[in-house]
Amino acid sequence: MSGTITLPIWIAVVVAVFAALTVINWFVFPAARWMARRFASKAIFDVNKRFNLKLPFFQLTSRQVLIDRLVYDSEVLATVARIADERKVTRDAVMAEVVAFAREIVPSFNPYIYFGLGYRIARHFLRSFYLVRVGWVHEAARKELPPETSVVFFINHRSNLDYPLVTYLASRRAALSYGAGEWARVWPFRTILRLAGAYILRRNLDNPVYHVVLRRYVQMATAAGVPHAIFSEGALSRNGMVNAPKLGLLSYVCRGFDPAGNKDIVFVPVGTNFDRVIEQRTLIANADTDYRGRGAGFVLGSTVLFLFRQIWLKLTQQWKGFGMAAANFGEPLSLRDWSKQNDLSFAPDEKEALFAAIAALGDELRRRIIDSIPILAVPLLAMMVLRTDEQMTQDELKQTALLELERLQELGAHAGFSKNSEQATINDGLDLMHGLGLVTINERGKVVPCPGEQGLLQYHANSVIQLSASLEARRAASVS
Repeated sequence: MSGTITLPIWIAVVVAVFAALTVINWFVFPAARWMARRFASKAIFDVNKRFNLKLPFFQLTSRQVLIDRLVYDSEVLATVARIADERKVTRDAVMAEVVAFAREIVPSFNPYIYFGLGYRIARHFLRSFYLVRVGWVHEAARKELPPETSVVFFINHRSNLDYPLVTYLASRRAALSYGAGEWARVWPFRTILRLAGAYILRRNLDNPVYHVVLRRYVQMATAAGVPHAIFSEGALSRNGMVNAPKLGLLSYVCRGFDPAGNKDIVFVPVGTNFDRVIEQRTLIANADTDYRGRGAGFVLGSTVLFLFRQIWLKLTQQWKGFGMAAANFGEPLSLRDWSKQNDLSFAPDEKEALFAAIAALGDELRRRIIDSIPILAVPLLAMMVLRTDEQMTQDELKQTALLELERLQELGAHAGFSKNSEQATINDGLDLMHGLGLVTINERGKVVPCPGEQGLLQYHANSVIQLSASLEARRAASVS
């Protein structure tokens, strides 16, 4: 028993490797899984306690389980059979597409990333550039919703910072699931957004397999009570207005909705506005300019370049600030009540009625978003600079802007700042416009647009111009 056994080195190495794999498989991996479950449970407990909300089980379900449910969904399988026959290929070939799309779409929500790390990053990042405010919340939006209700935040898309802005401001009410554009397929954005519960969209992909997989995921998540956030226009606004809504995701959410059923879908319109939009010059430079199709290098490179430029400006004390970023939460729309009042059907087998109902819903939500847009100093001042026929001094411009703000508030508009800070906010807004080179003072002491900046002033002014026109039309309709 005490003898010595001599083994070749290669056998000793193989034995050592198998021993190490055994230890890893039977001890290290189970311990790691136990620690991960314990950490996740603690994170969920902390979220429920700190934010006073209960996360839907769907968001806490394993990503692989959700992928399997999506891949073997009855509608998906029926589409696989149909497409295989049309293409004259095997079902396995089409199923391979389904699996690939499901893996791309289904997020891997992590409550710690969303409410811990993500919340802190969004808060610190936004506050580093903006004064962040919730201007107004409709009284109905403050109320607790029945448990069998799915919530969809319908948001205008003014900047890519709409993502962290609304996430940060709504984090005490819900963990929002976004549909992010193709730019989000770039590493590291893809991984970060998946952990935050976002799913990635390919907006221009003409593939029926992809569309049925995406539609079924959105419908499964909605039915499970996962709060969604949908950008109404599907892309950044290039003129500063809330433009006609894209109806694709909206139709996925509403298709097959039964007003007589137990579940309701409540849409919360959200209007956002910024004194300075980080993409503003790119957006107005060319109507065809977009982030789509530019590649990973453009998205990642432009982001890094922007951050380094802002850091350099701060270090050299040249940074002028970005002013204010605000969001208003408008009057919620119950799909059950609204569809009954308007006698609309979302039954999938009645296509014409379905399309008409989706279009009417999109128009109504767009109107509510427009009426919810927060008035900020730079857009208001930009409108006054462009509107008035006679040039004004700084004091005259500020006083005229305050009078216009009062008129809009009487019509039902809501500012992104408090009543007590109106004068100071207008002063800061005009200083910001000077610092950014939007306006200047001429030899007669009058405020005038800087050469070549009328387009950017119009971009900012359009948000308030559209709001004013909508409120005036609503006032005229109520009088008649």
